[in-house]
Amino acid sequence: SLAGDSSVALQAQEEIIEMKDIFSVKLKRRRFAGQKKGGTLLGITIFKCLNKEENKLTDCAVHLNNLSEDHCQSWFRHLKEILNGFQNRPKSLKVFVNPSSHKREAVHVYYEKVAPLFKLADIKTDVTVTEYEGHALSVLKECELQTFDGVVCVGGDGSVSEVVHGLLLRAQIDAGKDTEYVSKPVRAPVPLGVIPAGTTNILAHTLYGIKHAVTATLHIVMGHIQAVDVCTFSTPSKLLRFGFSAMFGFGARTLALAEKHRWMPSSQRKDFAFLKTLADLKPEECELSFLPLQIPQEDSHENDKITLLYLGSKDQWQKIQGHFLNVSIMAIPCLCSMAPRGLAPNTRLNNGSMALIVVQNTSRTEFIKHLKRYSSVKNQFNFPFVETYTVQEVKVQPRLKSGPDAKENTCLSAASAEGNYPWNIDGDLMKEASEVHVRVHPQLIDLYGVNTDDLESSQATCTCI
Repeated sequence: SLAGDSSVALQAQEEIIEMKDIFSVKLKRRRFAGQKKGGTLLGITIFKCLNKEENKLTDCAVHLNNLSEDHCQSWFRHLKEILNGFQNRPKSLKVFVNPSSHKREAVHVYYEKVAPLFKLADIKTDVTVTEYEGHALSVLKECELQTFDGVVCVGGDGSVSEVVHGLLLRAQIDAGKDTEYVSKPVRAPVPLGVIPAGTTNILAHTLYGIKHAVTATLHIVMGHIQAVDVCTFSTPSKLLRFGFSAMFGFGARTLALAEKHRWMPSSQRKDFAFLKTLADLKPEECELSFLPLQIPQEDSHENDKITLLYLGSKDQWQKIQGHFLNVSIMAIPCLCSMAPRGLAPNTRLNNGSMALIVVQNTSRTEFIKHLKRYSSVKNQFNFPFVETYTVQEVKVQPRLKSGPDAKENTCLSAASAEGNYPWNIDGDLMKEASEVHVRVHPQLIDLYGVNTDDLESSQATCTCI
C-alpha cells in the first residue's frame, strides 16, 4: 500500500478518503533548481475538498510516498480513471470576469483564488474580462457554447443577472424559439457557476450560504449541481429579462438613485440612496394581479391549511389595488449578509413557485421596523401592512401619477413624467412604462452550488496507510 507522509507521527495512521471528496491527483517529484520536467518520483499528492465549517469548503493536500515508480504510476492511473468517471465535473469552462464589480476586486479574486484551483483540477478555461455592460451577453450569443461544460461568472448580482439572461436567451435562439415573447422557455444548455465578487452577492449567498470565493470554486470543481427556478419578466409585447427576483417601489427606487450616483464609492452610494429614498418615502399606486400556486390534490394533506389555501380552479386570478411602498417577487430565498434568513424565506430554489411580498402604505417608522426585521430571526412579515402570497404568475400595472403629486424628489421626476417606472431585477435597473408580467419556470437552469447528494457513478474509497 501507499505510505502516508508523516514527519510528526512515529507510527502509521490510517485515514479513509472517499473518492467523491477528491478533485485532483498529481505525481510528486523532486526536481533541481531550474529543472521543469522529469525528476525523481517521490509519490502521489491527493487534493481533497474539506467541509471546514457549516458552509465553508477548503482544499487540502494529502501526500502519499512510495519507493516503487511502477506502483506509483499504477495508482496514479487508477485514481485518475475514477475521477474521470464523475460526470458532472467540468473539464472546460467559459469564464466571465467583471473588473468593475464592488471594489474592482473580481480580477484579483479570479487569478489569485479561483484560477489556481481550476488549474489544479485540470479544468481548461476561456476567460473574458468584460469591458462594458452587455459584453457578456454579446459574447454568449456568439460563442461556441457546446465546447464548454459550464459557464462561470466572477462578479456581483448585476454581472450574474446578465450572464443568466444571456445563457437562457442563447438557449431560446438555439432552439429556434421567438425571443421577443417567450411563454415556455427551454432550459439553459450548460450549468452556471457563480463566484462572489460584488457588494451583496445574493445568488452566491443563496447557493452557498456564505460569500467565499474558494467555497464557490470548489462547488464548481466538484460538480455539485442544483436545478433552480427562473422567472421571465415581460411586457405584453416583449421579453424584458430572465431572472430570479424583482422589486418594484422602494427597492427599485433605491437602486435607481444609486445608479445616478455611480461616481460615489459603492458602499457610500448604496447607503446614500437607501437613506434618501427612505427620507422621500412615497407609495406607488398600482394594480397587482396574481395566480396563486396550484397544488395537485394528491400532494395535499388533510390538515395542511397552507395547501388548502392555494387549491382552486385553474387560472383563478386574484387582484389587489392600492398604494404600495414595495412589491417583491422572488423565485429564490435571496439570502445576503443583511438578510440571513433571506428576503423571501418561504420559497425555495426549485419548488416551482414565487413569493409575492406586498408592503402597503404605512408610516415611515413602521416601514423601518419591517426593514429592520430582515436582519433578525423574527418574522419580517408579521405586520398588518405586509401581505405575502405564494404564486405562479404576477402582473404589475402601475398607475401613472398626474397633477401636483407627480413631482418626485428622488431625481426620478423625468422618468416618472415619461411613465417609466424603475424595476430592480436581480440588482439590475430596468425602466418600463407598461404592465410587467412575471412567470416562474421550474428548474430552468442548473447552478453549481448546493450539493444535492446525488449518488455519483463511482463510490470507490481510497485507504491511505
